[in-house]
Amino acid sequence: MHSARERYRCTVSAVETINVEVAYALPEKQVILPVNVERGTTIGGAIVQSGIMIEFPELDIEHSDVGIFGKAATMTTVLN
Repeated sequence: MHSARERYRCTVSAVETINVEVAYALPEKQVILPVNVERGTTIGGAIVQSGIMIEFPELDIEHSDVGIFGKAATMTTVLN
């Protein structure tokens, strides 16, 4: 079985990066992590690269809803 990092990575030919923020909130704790990722990385890839699962080990990204600026997206949505 592939790890989340392998499943959501995206290969690009040019090394151009973008800044994104990965946010997660529980009633008692909220975190926003800035992450610099290669353009073309998926949402899932950005989540894994953020290290947020270290802060929230119970987070199951395979079964989590995600979005960009409040609009629903999928783990495989490519970030530009």
